[in-house]
Amino acid sequence: MIMRYETLHKYAHIFQKCTGLSVAEFDGLVADLLPQYVEAEIERLSQRERQRDIGGGAQYKLELQDHLLLVIVWLRLYPTGVVLGYLFGVSEPTASRTKKRVLPLLEQAGRDTMRLPQPGQRTRRDLSVLLAMLPELSVIVDSFEQPVQRPADPDEQKRYYSGKKKRHTLKSQIAVDAQTGYIVEVSDSVPGPTADITLLRDSGLLERLPEEMGIGGDLAYLALPGLRANGFAPRRKPRGKPRPDQDIIYNRVFAHFRIIVEQVIGRLRRFQSLSQPDRHHRLDHSARTTAVAGLVNRHFMAVGIV
Repeated sequence: MIMRYETLHKYAHIFQKCTGLSVAEFDGLVADLLPQYVEAEIERLSQRERQRDIGGGAQYKLELQDHLLLVIVWLRLYPTGVVLGYLFGVSEPTASRTKKRVLPLLEQAGRDTMRLPQPGQRTRRDLSVLLAMLPELSVIVDSFEQPVQRPADPDEQKRYYSGKKKRHTLKSQIAVDAQTGYIVEVSDSVPGPTADITLLRDSGLLERLPEEMGIGGDLAYLALPGLRANGFAPRRKPRGKPRPDQDIIYNRVFAHFRIIVEQVIGRLRRFQSLSQPDRHHRLDHSARTTAVAGLVNRHFMAVGIV
């Protein structure tokens, strides 16, 4: 089958388009996760209620590395179950079971890549107007929304209807290292109408950040300076007064400073499982987002961004 690793890895450009990873990056991921996957499978097959010995029963048509490839292709291209099964030469239920077993491993692998900026890696950008006011170590937060199916329950559909997007959505918050763009945290997914500052408070990120570390966001986070000594946000125009020249300079430089989080969100949303309308009734959305964030972080590590 064309989507098997044995065939696909020979076409490096197509492999990258289908997975978001180079062949070398995928091989590194396989080396890290395969032992955990084998261990999880042995544990699953050793359950008391199982009547067959390990190795009994129908055999998978896919090699173990193809299990991982199938789920990453699903995250990247987001085909339907029927199409995904066809591409890999397996049935739709087999593809579904593979996703169910591999996605938690990718989610945990994603969490394992996330860490706050390290004090020993401080470097100053040439943005003296802004950086003179900010801690050397900072994270930038922002959120993005993904369309979801309209919930059948009237109360549920009201909870998920986003007036901003004019449709039902889920919202995810990410925090990135302000200097490298490395993703340091992904929040649990919440209904789209949730205010960004509310999501930030509820996520617990403010409590987990060291006191000396700064945190910034766009206009949705105007309350940040009041919540935290090292919180920063754009400056709003005074009501009924002209905007001060220093605020214009500050906001222009701040926009340049925080653009990195927009670029990272753009990378995340290249994975169609985070940009196309969700087809899974909002199930496992946080796991999906964290898994994709881990893949993006692995790419950053591979190219030497961190």
